Amino acid sequence: MTDLPSLTRYPLVLVHGLLGFVRIAGYPYWYGITGALEAAGAQVYPVRLSGAQANEVLGEQLLQEIERICTLSGAERVNLIGHSQGALSARYAAAVCPERVASVTSVAGPNHGSELADILQYSMRTSSLRAQLAVEYVQCMAKFMAFLDRSNRCPQNALASQEALTTAGMAVFNSKYPQGLPSTWGGMGDAEVNGVRYYSWSGIIDGHFSGRGANRLDPTHSICLRFSQAFTREAEQNDGFVGRFSSHLGTVIRSDYPLDHLDIINQLAGVVGHGTDPVGLYVNHALRLKEAGL
Repeated sequence: MTDLPSLTRYPLVLVHGLLGFVRIAGYPYWYGITGALEAAGAQVYPVRLSGAQANEVLGEQLLQEIERICTLSGAERVNLIGHSQGALSARYAAAVCPERVASVTSVAGPNHGSELADILQYSMRTSSLRAQLAVEYVQCMAKFMAFLDRSNRCPQNALASQEALTTAGMAVFNSKYPQGLPSTWGGMGDAEVNGVRYYSWSGIIDGHFSGRGANRLDPTHSICLRFSQAFTREAEQNDGFVGRFSSHLGTVIRSDYPLDHLDIINQLAGVVGHGTDPVGLYVNHALRLKEAGL
């Protein structure tokens, strides 16, 4: 237990997304973000969950982590910040145990599903060998990254993760855990439900070469660009993995930052495009939570 003062009333818990981790071979998932938050005076706890799993399974893992952090910090509640599928884990935890969660912040979370997951699901139904290989690849990557992070003994299930991220899978999830969801497409949801504040932000990919900045040298940006071309409902309004309006939850801070799906967590190694400092978004949000008494 610690009595050290903190920027926010409750600790910040960072929840990774699909194929995520805390640190592998010294390299962090939240590149530069954890350190910046700590330097600002926040108590920060990045958590380690399965790299590939169903939303509810990840949510149960997160609840165990929340209890551990509350015991360690002496706090009664936590502020959850989830990237990508991590936002869904956070939503589950808040819905099931709102007394332990002060706020949920969705960062590029596929709160209404991902068109990429839909395409993969459709391909699998038509027995596409490429789609099946893609799922096997994710499964192998999840196991390999868990192997590198030897303290991670969480089970991996790429197929369950893929199905959970589809529009249909998220419709089922949302029917059970609707807290913070907008009632209209592209709108905002309730700012507070059951004593839990809900926030979100996300980005859209910049396909113009002149606006890519350091992303010209980032291979992950090229992958996001390629994936972004698969979107139809939110064509040119996505970050390569998640559609802009699909990401909306609670109070939408902004959903068109010039950031791709990995830029928004300051990857790869802080190599991001022009226009927005992703690390600053998290520090500013910590101040926002402080002003809200969280």
